Amino acid sequence: MRQDDVNAFKAVAKLYNALMTGVVLTLVTQRDADAARAFVFAHFRRQHLEKFLPGLAKLGLQDLPHAVACAQYHYFSNALGGVKTEFVAESDRKAWVRYPPPRWIWQGTAVCAVPRVVNEAMLHGWHGHNGVSLGNPRLGFVCTGQTVEGAPGLEGYYCEYDRPIAPEERVRFVDDERAPKFDPAAAPKLDSAAWPEQRLRKVERSYAMEYVRSLLPTMIELFGADEAQLLVGRAGRLIGLQFYDETAALLGVSDDSAASFGRYLGAIAAAQGEDVRVDADGGSCAVTQTGWRLMAGIASTGDAAFRSWNALWEGALAVHNRDLVLTSRYDGAGISWRISSV
Repeated sequence: MRQDDVNAFKAVAKLYNALMTGVVLTLVTQRDADAARAFVFAHFRRQHLEKFLPGLAKLGLQDLPHAVACAQYHYFSNALGGVKTEFVAESDRKAWVRYPPPRWIWQGTAVCAVPRVVNEAMLHGWHGHNGVSLGNPRLGFVCTGQTVEGAPGLEGYYCEYDRPIAPEERVRFVDDERAPKFDPAAAPKLDSAAWPEQRLRKVERSYAMEYVRSLLPTMIELFGADEAQLLVGRAGRLIGLQFYDETAALLGVSDDSAASFGRYLGAIAAAQGEDVRVDADGGSCAVTQTGWRLMAGIASTGDAAFRSWNALWEGALAVHNRDLVLTSRYDGAGISWRISSV
């Protein structure tokens, strides 16, 4: 695999990681903390229902004690996505997972603007539902620290109680326990430890793509198509503006022509596994994509979802060359863009 491909994977991961963070912060600032909490809960519950049990089997963890299996699942799946993660099993019934800073989801200074209830919604949406999905009414999660509250990492442990627990006990928050010291040498390992950089970057790209694949329909279901388009579109344009320079440098963009932006857009699409074609014609450029693999199989992939997501590229073009315009069309069978002069 060429270094250009690796860089394109990095660019996709960077943009989509930022878009997820940006949508949450947009909800906090443009709506309120309750709206952001509702989104984060619904988003992570959707991901849990789609990914947890298949992922447990794919990682070969389904036969482990439930507390250990759950903690290892988060340890492995997040590490594969490029997230710093730690794991310690105290027993078959108590196993820790810890996410040291910097937090992947609240990147950079964004961590300063995330209310506690929004961060906790992630745990309620995913971690607290593991016992339900496994059919184990005694399994819960105890959170012992949150980065957004100043702790040196989000941490906690899966605990199998001696009795069935009530729904409100599936996630508990305490402040008098701390995770044991992590020993990388003693931690379990996957074959991925020996993977080349190209494969790891591709997995990181896919990890970030899954967040966007989930956030678009979740926002539409919660807020309706028009409001979701406004909120996600606002976040998308800002992320496109803010992260264009970094991603353009990764992709080797050398000038501000329409053809260069067409190649940028084509490289981003190809890195996502899309079937894309780029045709430069004088001072304009056409980019044509067959299908929309990113959102394949998702019901809410209509115009609102596309316009929300497409705002990323509108923002990026505004930095690339503000005298160019992006004309876009999505018809269910594919996407066409034209970059041309105002």
